[in-house]
Amino acid sequence: MDLKKDFNKAVDNVKDGLDEAKHRSQAEGERAKRDVDGDNMTAGEKLESNVKEGGHNLGADWDKTKRDVRNET
Repeated sequence: MDLKKDFNKAVDNVKDGLDEAKHRSQAEGERAKRDVDGDNMTAGEKLESNVKEGGHNLGADWDKTKRDVRNET
């Protein structure tokens, strides 16, 4: 029984780790987009990009928290 639980925990941790990496790379992409095109972007486009970056960072932090909590139990 513990072997199955440990296996499922490992699988879930890998999934969350991959999701976290995806979110972090998307957030970095938004930041890079502003760094490159920032002078040509309108204030609205910059705001939208900032909001997207924040959403991706939030998603990454959520996935990391899920892993941390799962590993504590």
